[in-house]
Amino acid sequence: MGSVSPITLPQSETKTKSHAASGQQKSKFRKYLPLYLSILPYFVIFLVFSLVPIIFSLYLAFQRWDGIGKMTFVGFNNFTYALTDPLFGTAILNTFEVWIMSTVPMLFLALAMAFLLNQRKRSKFLYQVCFFLPNITSIVAVTLIFNSFFGVQYGLFNAVLTALHLPAVQWFSDFWAMKWMLAMVVMWRWIGYNGLVYMAGLQSIPTDFYEAARLDGANTFNIFFRITIPLLRPVILFTVISSTIGGLTLFTEPKILFNGAAGQSIPGGIGSQGLTMSLYQYYESFTTFHFGYGAAVSWVIFFILVIFTLLNWKLVQRGEN
Repeated sequence: MGSVSPITLPQSETKTKSHAASGQQKSKFRKYLPLYLSILPYFVIFLVFSLVPIIFSLYLAFQRWDGIGKMTFVGFNNFTYALTDPLFGTAILNTFEVWIMSTVPMLFLALAMAFLLNQRKRSKFLYQVCFFLPNITSIVAVTLIFNSFFGVQYGLFNAVLTALHLPAVQWFSDFWAMKWMLAMVVMWRWIGYNGLVYMAGLQSIPTDFYEAARLDGANTFNIFFRITIPLLRPVILFTVISSTIGGLTLFTEPKILFNGAAGQSIPGGIGSQGLTMSLYQYYESFTTFHFGYGAAVSWVIFFILVIFTLLNWKLVQRGEN
């Protein structure tokens, strides 16, 4: 039997199909070109103001530079000094103490507030607006107001303590008072926001679960811990991670409250007890002009955030399993 030769298309027909395909691609490009152009500004801004500075900061972390003179390559010396500097160690310890003191009660109060507010049938919107107002208020203005509230002689809090025949608190010199001052400012700002996030999660839970639990004789305490908490784990994970990132990068509050307190050249108040990691990085970069070392500190802070974010995620996932 003879072999069958393959059928070949004429050359002119092949060229016609290739031209048609390229024409379709060009028409699709023209069709979606306005969409590409509409999102182009975001990517340009991200490239210029985010990606390029991030890459440059990584390069700068291995240099010694004062911002004007010539850069000098120092390898991992900046990272080594950051990990052995006792002042940076104090900043890390202060940051974690304030983070624990503010995040744990903040998230618990926000969840309890959202649970109680979700039980209301009327005036929910008014409460939601009131709870969200601290989050959209200027944090600098709020911190300045709290600064006056914490005044030792004429502050509101000490005036209330004196009226109750209790000793006044040295807010700007006592070890734990300085940390509680920061924690209270953070809690005041973020309790309402987290409460609204929890409330959105509560509204996604079917009411049939609550009705069935009440028919079985469950009280509010059992409903909260046996139904609400397990079904809110994804939302709780989000608030824990976002609170971790925000708490470990605390900057504005200690900068305003303790900047130059008692004539201190190093920020953070007396004994640097209000010094946080971000405030330390700002001090090294823009006060002493050690830009290379400041960049290295920023990358150390980044890796600390990554580690604790993963730990929080693992803990929540383990509880869910």
